[in-house]
Amino acid sequence: MPTRNSPWPNGTPCWVDYGASDVDAAKDFYGRLLGWEFTGGDPEYGGYLNATRNGEPAAGLGPLMDPGDSPGWTTYFSVDDSQATVARIREAGGTVVVEPMEVGPMGTMTIAVDPQGNPFGLWQSGQHTGVRVYNEPGALVWNEAAVDDPAAAREFYSAVFGFTFDEVPGAGGYTTFATGGDPLGGLGGHQPGSPKGWATCFSVASTDDAVATVEAGGGKVTTAPMDTEFGRFAVVEDPWGAPLSVMQAPSGS
Repeated sequence: MPTRNSPWPNGTPCWVDYGASDVDAAKDFYGRLLGWEFTGGDPEYGGYLNATRNGEPAAGLGPLMDPGDSPGWTTYFSVDDSQATVARIREAGGTVVVEPMEVGPMGTMTIAVDPQGNPFGLWQSGQHTGVRVYNEPGALVWNEAAVDDPAAAREFYSAVFGFTFDEVPGAGGYTTFATGGDPLGGLGGHQPGSPKGWATCFSVASTDDAVATVEAGGGKVTTAPMDTEFGRFAVVEDPWGAPLSVMQAPSGS
């Protein structure tokens, strides 16, 4: 079980959370889908919950900050200095929606929007370092952005986080991004009819079983399960219309 209990390197997608219109219903749906249990929910943190897998934080879930927003997943990038990162976001043409905000001793949260209108978050670790379990069923495995102008997005995220990009051969211009080591996530052009912006992909033991659970819970499949060199993959929407992806690791991995 891959785990990490120290802050993630700067620029790494380190946390995802879900803004729910119905927290109890979302707990039930995602608990069934990803095998999560939940801790927290204290009023001092606005009812925010940590979803855990084998006792380790895997994601967050809480009420929508703005009830007028649509339910959905937010990707957070680890940062060493929230204020310096916010300055780079603005210099590169992005917008800061929620200024760096201390969440008690847990850390500092920021919400921003890139120049193409795609929201993302920053997380500067305190006691809470982000996901502590990853790359296994019920945990985060990948984050990627689908954008209207990939070249402009690469310029923006490079300026903010220092990313370098490598094109994936035969993937229609899709690139991975990194800060010097292994790929941290991906970025590609948006295709009509597919989710736009930052998307969250969770590892599952069986993609077909996960799809069946989504449909039984009132969600729907938008990209049917398909086999790729990285595993068996599907894109779904939860009962509230929020997109996410599920990925079953290749046999033997």
